[in-house]
Amino acid sequence: MGRRRWHGEVGGSRSWPVALRTALTGIGTPEQLRAWLIANELGSADMPASESLLRDARALREAIHRAGTAIASGDVPDPVDEELLNRWTARHRARLVLTGGRARWHLPETDSARAALAVVALDAVATLGGHGDGVIKRCEQRTCGGLFVDTSRGRRRRWCSMATCGNKVKKANLKAARDGTEPGLTDG
Repeated sequence: MGRRRWHGEVGGSRSWPVALRTALTGIGTPEQLRAWLIANELGSADMPASESLLRDARALREAIHRAGTAIASGDVPDPVDEELLNRWTARHRARLVLTGGRARWHLPETDSARAALAVVALDAVATLGGHGDGVIKRCEQRTCGGLFVDTSRGRRRRWCSMATCGNKVKKANLKAARDGTEPGLTDG
């Protein structure tokens, strides 16, 4: 499994809310979850993965996405989602270490997979809570619904990725202009 591309960066860190939503949507087995954690430098080949861990990761993913969607809409996240995220951050036992000139997460020997998910929750809370530059937004391409961190100068970014959603909208708008119909792939 190759390294995932992220739709936004805050303070140089990955935008976990986007990444987790994108990645875990297609992850159907504990082994695929382990591979995702490894690809994102949060796991190792001997890390235990189970159906229970996969259920926990999905619950975390959904809470992050709901909280991010609320924030992107100018609302406050549901207290239930905030509590779930806060419980995960309380599990945080990983240490940030400098290795080879790069900051990396060092996970504890016991329950390292859940410690990795706690790192995801910790970064999500920091990102959603406004630590760093940028604004949480929802992609304006109607069929996407993804979240991203807009770090653009004027905070005018509209899509999670220009390469996917932005191009779809622009292509649809050009076709609509040519055909004399209304553009239809954007909410804004």
